[in-house]
Amino acid sequence: MGTRRPRVIAALAAVSLAAACSPGGDGGDGDTTGYPEQNITIVVPFSAGGPTDTVTRMIADPMAEALGGKIVVQNVEGAGGTVAAGQVAQAEPDGYTVLMHHIGMSTAPALYKDLGYQPLEDFATVGLVTEVPMTVVARPDFPPATLADLTTYVKANQDKVTLANAGRGAASHLCGLLFQSAAGVKLQEVPYQGTGPALTDLVGGQVDFMCDQTTNTSGQITAGKIKAYAVTTPERVKSLPDVPTTTEAGMPQLQVSVWHGLYVPAGTPPEIVQKLSGALQKALADQAVVDQMAELGTAPVTAADATPETHRGHLEEQIETWGKVIADAGVQAS
Repeated sequence: MGTRRPRVIAALAAVSLAAACSPGGDGGDGDTTGYPEQNITIVVPFSAGGPTDTVTRMIADPMAEALGGKIVVQNVEGAGGTVAAGQVAQAEPDGYTVLMHHIGMSTAPALYKDLGYQPLEDFATVGLVTEVPMTVVARPDFPPATLADLTTYVKANQDKVTLANAGRGAASHLCGLLFQSAAGVKLQEVPYQGTGPALTDLVGGQVDFMCDQTTNTSGQITAGKIKAYAVTTPERVKSLPDVPTTTEAGMPQLQVSVWHGLYVPAGTPPEIVQKLSGALQKALADQAVVDQMAELGTAPVTAADATPETHRGHLEEQIETWGKVIADAGVQAS
């Protein structure tokens, strides 16, 4: 796999040149490749109805319209997103197989000893999509009333409290690791096969608390089905104005958001990468997408961030950051 790195660098350089020569970088005007000539598949590494799937389906139709084709969303679950990522890494680099992944793309190298692919070598970045805040939430009848109360409670009940997550490497798992580090505790973790089942059991009272994305929790919080302690971002979330930030609630160390981005196999022609990036930028500027994301407590990234160059730089930084966090936690996934 290491032999693919020069192709990625060359592709990104060519993309930069194409962007400079095409004002706005929309990837549509002046294109001569005939792409797309068949359906494009965006592979989502998690279950249908989950946060990553929700974000993908928001942008799929506007992207398809910008491209003049059709996009099909395919859910391929398993191993914290690594099954889907591995499949896309091995797909034909023709622009017809695209991966939507979240922060898990940057944590997999540290979590999995035998990953089977390298994010920076086996993929070309297309662009960032959105950055979603996390929430610390609990079953409705869980005794702690505030985040400070929660910290005190879990310290006194480490052998009893259950912390749910959507599986090793999932965003909820990573947020849970940070919470335990910030609180100085080691809790009983309960991994699920996806966010949906974990949240269902949280609502039903089978587990005590968890971290999860606002795209999945906002509706449950406003409906009173779960209790919210804090959002894990510097500022409050518009869709949850009464929920304090972790800094306001006394745990400034717990700062994490879940970013999403699009990828294609390394070696994909740079003009196709650019066209996908331009379609993504158009989709993120669509008012319907902006409004839908706002309802779920997030927002599209800027056009400058929805580019291959910015996306790759962010991925490099996140791999380094999370590598240290995961190593310090001593966590390894099989």
